[in-house]
Amino acid sequence: MRDRTKRGFLRTLCAAALCVAGWAQAQQVLRVTAIPDESPTELARKAAPLVKYLESRLGVKVEFTPVSDYAAAVEVVVNRKADLAWFGGFTFVQAQIRSGGKVIPLVQREEDEKFRSVFITTDPAVKTLADLKGRDLSFGAASSTSGHLMPRSFLLQAGLNPEKDFHRVAYSGAHDATAAAVASGKVAAGVLNISVWERLVADHKVDPAKVRVFYTTPAFFDYNWTVHADMPAGLRDKISAAFLALNRDTPEGREILDLQRATRFVPTRADNYQGIEAAARSAGLL
Repeated sequence: MRDRTKRGFLRTLCAAALCVAGWAQAQQVLRVTAIPDESPTELARKAAPLVKYLESRLGVKVEFTPVSDYAAAVEVVVNRKADLAWFGGFTFVQAQIRSGGKVIPLVQREEDEKFRSVFITTDPAVKTLADLKGRDLSFGAASSTSGHLMPRSFLLQAGLNPEKDFHRVAYSGAHDATAAAVASGKVAAGVLNISVWERLVADHKVDPAKVRVFYTTPAFFDYNWTVHADMPAGLRDKISAAFLALNRDTPEGREILDLQRATRFVPTRADNYQGIEAAARSAGLL
């Protein structure tokens, strides 16, 4: 009985290996993309060492291809023109709905289990969300979880309707662009994800003595790495294992994790993003 079980297990392993090998031979390359939540140069800088690492772990060529906007990131995965995508929580929900449940989130950063957004301003009179009434506010991209959806949700919970209570609502397209718009005085306030804010401050690209955080949102689930459900299970497992193996004990792991602004990667599942979907429906964005 034990021998039959062992042989069955080995056959399963071999089948998975052949499936991955067949995929690699047919496709030649693992196509990776990401939502454009930061500038193209920053996305390319973050992707380069990760691409090299995945190539070494998976044994296939890996290519990072940027997309023009958040909707394009959803479409290339749904239409299987990209194999692996860095999604925000909201874009994952959009891809799940658009594909009829045919996308699978593999891993997320540990930080994404309790992610936050920050509202920033240069106006000394703005101290609370209520002080935004009658002023200009910039979100990030319309499909951004931490740059639009969840901040909008928290504003609504606070009794503020952006389209009715603010003088003007703008969409910068990316988190770093929002910070720049606030710093330059184009808008009175803006909201962006906390990890980009912390990087901008650490890199001295924003002066926190002039641009300050006046409100930090409650926590929510956010970013993940997602694949199409048609990808062979064996390859999905290898990709997950590659991310989970990253650690700060090696120069390579430390560089990648620092660029991804991650302590480590952990497994995730679609159920984690039910709150994001509920918030999007409540805000009328789905």
